[in-house]
Amino acid sequence: MPDLYIGLMSGTSIDGIDAALVSFENSTTQLVDFFYQPFDEELKVIIHKFSQAQSSITLTEYGVLDTRLGHLFADTVNNLLLTAKIAPSTIKAIGSHGQTIHHCPDLATPFSLQIGDPNIIAEKTGITTVADFRRRDIACGGQGAPLVPAFHQKIFSDFNLNRCIVNIGGIANITVLPALKTAPATIIGFDTGPGNTLMDQWIQQHQKIGFDKNGSWAKTGNIQYELIKRLKQDPYFLTPPPKSTGKEYFSLDWLQKYITDKHYPAENIQASLCYLTAITICEAIQKYAPKTEEVLLCGGGTHNQYLKTLIEANLNCKIASTLTYGIHPDHVEAIAFAWLARQTIHNLPGNLKEVTGANHPAVLGGIYQA
Repeated sequence: MPDLYIGLMSGTSIDGIDAALVSFENSTTQLVDFFYQPFDEELKVIIHKFSQAQSSITLTEYGVLDTRLGHLFADTVNNLLLTAKIAPSTIKAIGSHGQTIHHCPDLATPFSLQIGDPNIIAEKTGITTVADFRRRDIACGGQGAPLVPAFHQKIFSDFNLNRCIVNIGGIANITVLPALKTAPATIIGFDTGPGNTLMDQWIQQHQKIGFDKNGSWAKTGNIQYELIKRLKQDPYFLTPPPKSTGKEYFSLDWLQKYITDKHYPAENIQASLCYLTAITICEAIQKYAPKTEEVLLCGGGTHNQYLKTLIEANLNCKIASTLTYGIHPDHVEAIAFAWLARQTIHNLPGNLKEVTGANHPAVLGGIYQA
């Protein structure tokens, strides 16, 4: 029987659902097919509302959205299978990340909440579903994020090269992969801070569009370096890893604390937010992975040409896309959650305790039988 899994990813950019059909036969990881289901505008508004730091919602609203997303995730899987012309019975399991609506790993009682009812996914697809990956890591004393570094280690480690994987979604994170010839080496990974989220929120507020394509608007502005200096004094950037964050922290309310006493043209703020993402990624690499020889970019931020230019200008090493090594940058995280589902089904750990700060490696998620 083929060793096939499906990974579902809906990230903090809140644009839609990535679904990856992945084969793990013969110790390889091969994308078989991919399907993208965009969120409609009404659903985006609702999810954004749920994701605000001070959001006030009723239990009914919560339950309705959890159920609604469960159906949408299931429909996305079924559409993927139709496209691939593959029967549900050939799939071992689905790994569903769910939609994060709140990630608070640093509270006295930490938690991370992803919704999209996996009972519905299992029922409507007829496929065993693994979900709720992050909370087991938190139960083990970890941050619950990032979880993709274990997959990065499996796929992108190189014998000779010191590599760093940079995933730029709503939040940006890095995985430091020392050359295998230097093994044993500790894998480092953490959220560096905002990826696309502040840029997306700012352009939505000022131009009523979802994102700054290619960084075109940011490129028209002037970077405000004195503002950057103040923003970089935020405690998050000064905290050593392990650490993780979310858009409930890096919000427009967060930004407003630093610009209340100044008036900046809107395009200058956009330029500065783009630079903030770039420079916090670059400085994290320089501080925690100074021997990096190659950086591989993935995530939606790889399509922002201005952001890529700023990263290239601030790093003295080769920079490429994960596509160079066979995985499209838009597909990495969905493939990772297919891999994480497989780890769980085989009773294998999915976290790296050095990355999340957990007390020990753990088998992640709950299994919802078909």
